[in-house]
Amino acid sequence: MLLAVDIGNTNVVLGLYDGATLRQTFRASTDRTRTADEYGVLLRQMFELRGISTHDVRAAIIASVVPPLTDVMSDAIRAACAREPLIVGPGLKTGISVLYENPREVGADRIVNAVAAFEKVKSGVIVVDFGTATTFDCISPKGEYLGGVIVPGVQVSLDGLFGRAAKLTRIELAEPPRVLGRNTTHALQSGIIHGYASLVDGLVEKLAAEADYPCRVLATGGLAPLIVRHTRSVESVDEHLTLDGLRILHERNAVAAAPPAARRVRRG
Repeated sequence: MLLAVDIGNTNVVLGLYDGATLRQTFRASTDRTRTADEYGVLLRQMFELRGISTHDVRAAIIASVVPPLTDVMSDAIRAACAREPLIVGPGLKTGISVLYENPREVGADRIVNAVAAFEKVKSGVIVVDFGTATTFDCISPKGEYLGGVIVPGVQVSLDGLFGRAAKLTRIELAEPPRVLGRNTTHALQSGIIHGYASLVDGLVEKLAAEADYPCRVLATGGLAPLIVRHTRSVESVDEHLTLDGLRILHERNAVAAAPPAARRVRRG
């Protein structure tokens, strides 16, 4: 099986693939203080809970937006699975052209999402990812990564608000009964759910207006199902889009994963 690891600022998401089929997913909090040994133990424990042996892992790939954890997770996979992971990094063979002014500035997760989305729809597409940041990434009908938009994420916005507004208390992030809040909890819930839904529709409309081609719109990320149902522009949610992108990238770079040390391969 292939172990795909997406290291985000908030969560580490892992998937186990048997060919193109996603068999299992795991999620852990991103902890920059954990050592490779601790992540190795965590991997073994998560696998054991699902009745899986780490020896079943035949290959691994990592995408990380937390540089200090990239090598830590690589060492953990070597220790727990005895496999050398392929690292998503600058110069990766993606199958898409990156037209960002400085391609090295593009987060690994955004490139992985672009690869998966274009492979899925084979047309111009906008990917909305509800993560620590809410990102919008645009891919042309030729499979060119054009750039996008970065907005503070839902939880980041809430944390900032609660940290600066003394009389507001933390709430459950759930759908309010109506847009018009009749109490503070519902007013906050409406601001987040309907506010971000309107933000998505507004930015997608502006991005589509700048494009000279029809755009499909996909969403991913943990909060996508909660918010997307209130949008007009997003056609579907794919919660495993990033993991699928990692699987695709591994297939395109599998030969490069064989050497005894993790290597960054070239984009092209």
